[in-house]
Amino acid sequence: MTRPYILRYLCPFQTNTFIKQTMKNLKLSKYLLKDLSIKDQTIHNRMVLSPLAGLGHIALRQLISEFGGFGLLFTGMCSAKAVPHENPNTSLVFKWRQEELPWLVCQIFGSDPENMARAAKRIEKEGFFGVDLNFGCSVAAICKKGCGAELLKNPDLSSNIVKAVSDAVSIPVFVKFRIGWENNPQAAVDMAGRFEDAGANALTFHPRIAPDRRNRPPQWEVIKLVRQAVSIPVFGNGNLFQAEDGIKMIDQTSCHGLSVGRMAVARPWLFAQWTKGFSPGNDIFFTAAMRMTRILSDHYEDHFSVKLFKKFSPYFCANFKFGHSILKKLMRAQTMDDIRNNLDSIFESTPETLSRPNLNLFL
Repeated sequence: MTRPYILRYLCPFQTNTFIKQTMKNLKLSKYLLKDLSIKDQTIHNRMVLSPLAGLGHIALRQLISEFGGFGLLFTGMCSAKAVPHENPNTSLVFKWRQEELPWLVCQIFGSDPENMARAAKRIEKEGFFGVDLNFGCSVAAICKKGCGAELLKNPDLSSNIVKAVSDAVSIPVFVKFRIGWENNPQAAVDMAGRFEDAGANALTFHPRIAPDRRNRPPQWEVIKLVRQAVSIPVFGNGNLFQAEDGIKMIDQTSCHGLSVGRMAVARPWLFAQWTKGFSPGNDIFFTAAMRMTRILSDHYEDHFSVKLFKKFSPYFCANFKFGHSILKKLMRAQTMDDIRNNLDSIFESTPETLSRPNLNLFL
C-alpha cells in the first residue's frame, strides 16, 4: 500500500487537494529551476522579486532570503540623481546587505540619460548583479517629473536612457515597463524592440496600461507578443497569486521567468513554496510577521520601522477573511512594541485565511 493511498483512505478530500497542489508545484518548479543566461551572467532560478516602491526594502528582501527559493531580488525605486552620492549606512532606500549583492538588482528612476548612467556606474561599483530602469511606475508624483511610465510617451528619450546606461556599465541592464498610456499592444512590442536595440539585456513586462492601477486584469496575451518580439529574456508580471497562475502564464506566454510583486509581500515564503517545495505550517503568518518586525528594527529606527510595517500590513492582511479588521488593529500601533503586542493579540486564535488574497487590500 503506497503512502498516497493511505492518506486518501484516511482523509480523501484534503489529500486529493494536497496531491493536486503538489503536482502543480512540481510542474512549475521544474521550469523555474532551469538556468537562464542574462548577458554574461547565469541565474539558476527564473522566479524573481519584482521591483516594489516603498516595499522592496532591505528588510523584506532579508525575510524573503531567509526562506530562499528565488533567482533575483530587486530593490525599490532609487532616485538616479541621489544614487551617486547616497550613503548606504544612512540611506532609507539605497541600502543592502553585502551577502545579497550577487543576486540583487538595483532599480533607478530618472529622465536624464547622463544621470541614469552615472547612477548605474555607482551601482556597478558597489557590486550589484544588475541595474533596472523604471519605465513602469504610473504614480502621479513620479510621472510629473517625466519619469517612470511617463517615459513611454517619449520612445526616443527612453531608448537613449537605455543606451546611455548600457554603454556605461558591464553588468546586466533590465527594463521594467507597461503597455503604455493607451491600450495599444503594438506600442509595447515596438518599445521592447527599441530597448533591446539600445542594449537592454532583460525585460520585465507588466501588461497593463499606465492609467490602469490594477482595476482591470493584466493582459497576459501581450506578454507573449513582447516575448516573440525580442531575443533577450522577458519576465512576466501581473496577478501571480497561486502556482496555477504561474503555470498558466508560462504556458500562455512562453515568458522566460516570473516576476512576483505584491504576492511576495503578502507571502514572503512564496518563492520557496513554488520552487523548493516548502510547505508552510499553520503558524507561518504569525512567525513571518513577527520576524518582519525584528528585521525592520535591526535596520531602521523605531519610527521608520513602524512606517514600513504599516506599508507591509495591507498586503499581509489580504491573506485573511477578515483582513480589514486585522489591519485596523495593526494600524493603531505607534511603536514596534505596539505592533508585536497587536500581533500576539490577533493570533491568540488563528484567523481564517484565504487561498487567494483580498484584492481590496492590495493597494
